[in-house]
Amino acid sequence: MDNVVTSPQLMDLETFKSEMDTKWVIFHEVLEDSFREELIKAQDIATEECRQIQIKNGVVNRTAGTSHHLVVFEGPFMKFVEEMPLHEYLTAYFDNGPYILNSFGGVMNFKAETSSYVGNVHRDIRTWSGDLPLMMNMLVMLDDFTPENGATWFMGGSHKYAEKPTDEEFFAVAEQAVAKKGSIVLFNSNVWHAAGTNQTDQIRRGLTPMFTKPFFKPQFDYSRYFGYDRVANFPPLAKQLLGYNSRVPANLDEWYQVPEKRLYIPGQG
Repeated sequence: MDNVVTSPQLMDLETFKSEMDTKWVIFHEVLEDSFREELIKAQDIATEECRQIQIKNGVVNRTAGTSHHLVVFEGPFMKFVEEMPLHEYLTAYFDNGPYILNSFGGVMNFKAETSSYVGNVHRDIRTWSGDLPLMMNMLVMLDDFTPENGATWFMGGSHKYAEKPTDEEFFAVAEQAVAKKGSIVLFNSNVWHAAGTNQTDQIRRGLTPMFTKPFFKPQFDYSRYFGYDRVANFPPLAKQLLGYNSRVPANLDEWYQVPEKRLYIPGQG
């Protein structure tokens, strides 16, 4: 499997934090192209498997092209987590502390007639967290994001306000994140955003990992899914991101442990 990232010109951390305070940040052409192609192939397979489960369980309303918790498919998704592009920027956002994977979704933006729920103006944290850096969104562009194929709209500065804007208020000031394939956007999860309308005949693909401070409950219990006996096989960063360092005891024997043996280890916040 190829390397995950290229060596793009990245900004210093102080500039990053300043930019994050006003809008969002695009890191251009971060992914190695061969790895990006691996992710596309894996997303195609995962999306079809997710679709079959969506249909079986009756979750079909505006979910076409969406996939969730992609790391359970392993392969390039697991490698992405193990090497985590832009890790230093994520760490800086979370007060230079640890963070975990909250979810790992994918979106295929089809031509306008088949849009999914992500086309609504929304934010991905249900409770406004104000100045607390509780959750961070990542948008991984597997294709070019253009105005024509539905590049995501962002309302700069909207993370500072609890109230949802009307569609009119949103689109009056929102800007599209236009960038080349392999680019990555980081943004505060309080930012209101919406997928654009794809007016082309080509699918526009993206991945949408989200991250939180470790005490925030993830949307999927990754450590339980992969199993506790597998923890030694993961490199330290993947172990952290998959929640192995912030598990919850299920009995008193697990609760009464010396610090180095606790399921929720010290330093997780």
